[in-house]
Amino acid sequence: MKIWQADFYRRPQADAFWQLLICDATRSFEYQASCLQSEANSTWVGEQIQLASGEHLPDVIQVFRPQSLSLIEAAGRNLGINVEATRRTLALKQWLQEEYPLALDKPPPTPLPENLWGEKWRFATLIAADIEEAFSDRPIPILHMPEYLKPINLGLPSTLPVPGVIIYGGRQSMRLVRWLQQVRPVSFSYMTGAPDGLILEAGLVDRFIVATFTDPEVAASAQMFEQRKQQSKGLHFLLVQPDDSGMTYTGFWLLQTE
Repeated sequence: MKIWQADFYRRPQADAFWQLLICDATRSFEYQASCLQSEANSTWVGEQIQLASGEHLPDVIQVFRPQSLSLIEAAGRNLGINVEATRRTLALKQWLQEEYPLALDKPPPTPLPENLWGEKWRFATLIAADIEEAFSDRPIPILHMPEYLKPINLGLPSTLPVPGVIIYGGRQSMRLVRWLQQVRPVSFSYMTGAPDGLILEAGLVDRFIVATFTDPEVAASAQMFEQRKQQSKGLHFLLVQPDDSGMTYTGFWLLQTE
């Protein structure tokens, strides 16, 4: 499958010009073009995609910037190309970082909808070697375990503790995981403050307050969670289950801090 990463944005130092960057995951293929703001539309983007692709259009174009998404989606529809909104455009972000500091406007985090919240939550760890075995063959309604995030493919030691968050959803478990599937979880982070908070990054720029706490023991666990993420190359997990019996799982996601 031919997968590209693309960005279309107004250049910070030249308000009248828009820049299109396209590359693949290894940057062995790169294409860039610019146009006047008056030409910045889906037709122009589609023409550039055709020029860049030659005879073989890509199957998928991945886009991380919300402001680029609608134009590239429109161009993709006209050309029969699937456009995927994802933060996982590492090669493209590296290329952009070489040109100018990359910054996206992110909204302040909003509370998780109250009608979705479960009964309790906690930090946890799973041994890297056990993750795939523990969940891949279980009848879990929603399971998100992409190949590139499996511990073995990240080169993690099999005995490494991978940190995560477990939510006991009770009767809300299925409703919660359906909502999570819709917002597309990316990562968890610990935010210090008064009170401290556990923040879920989701979609392209969305952020949600999953929990707040003032308990020093919970804060210490949150700090350990962040330390373990550094050791696991950012890999962590989210597990939603109805209760703590360990008999039934409702949803499982492998996540990674950018």
